[in-house]
Amino acid sequence: MRLYRETRVRADLDELWTRTQDPAEHRRWDLRFTEIRHLPHTGGESQHFRYATRVLPFLTLAGTGVSAGEKERPDGTRTSALRFSCPHPLSLLADGSGYWRYVPDGDGVRFLTGYDYRPRWGAVGVLADRLVLRPLMGWATAWSFDRLRIWLEHGVTPERARRNWLTGLTLRAAVITAAGTVLALRPVALLGSAGAFLSPLLLMAAIAAALLVPPPARTPAARRCLRTPPDPVRPPLLLLRTLETPR
Repeated sequence: MRLYRETRVRADLDELWTRTQDPAEHRRWDLRFTEIRHLPHTGGESQHFRYATRVLPFLTLAGTGVSAGEKERPDGTRTSALRFSCPHPLSLLADGSGYWRYVPDGDGVRFLTGYDYRPRWGAVGVLADRLVLRPLMGWATAWSFDRLRIWLEHGVTPERARRNWLTGLTLRAAVITAAGTVLALRPVALLGSAGAFLSPLLLMAAIAAALLVPPPARTPAARRCLRTPPDPVRPPLLLLRTLETPR
């Protein structure tokens, strides 16, 4: 599983399970999906679902998946595994598989995921995936995990958290644009020799702060998630083998 993300959520295990397993709740915090809904199934079968992602106002990529969960495990953890497929010819992502794991940890839960997928379009697709899609998917997963954590820990709804993020992004962009504009103009004549030296340093410091200062606690940030497991994690291979690849 080449993509790995992990966060620690100070919340009840059952509440975290519901927010991640209920499609109506899931699509609210997960940036990767516009729509998720279960398909009809009978008892004892794996759960099939349909998902969709709006890439552009006029382009929505839809696919199907199948999932199964282990809610009661001897070690107290829980696991959910899935396989998914997107037949749309414009989707770089063809099919893949992954898992979620819920590990009780003191007053919280380690919530982690590992997944991988197969890109289409041959060598061009492999390159596009490496340069664009895979970094974007990793970032979106981590950002969404932090939005979920903020929802559970602070009661900030996913919609409000998104507005917080957009506001912060706008402010950072404004600072960078203003500082960059002043730096380009270099009003040396107005500032004098000391100002000519200090002005670029102060402006560069403003740009660095806008880029590097962590966002407020109630604003999602992908940087808060782990990208490598702190200890060895084994994918639920036996559970994944019970799932057929959706078509």
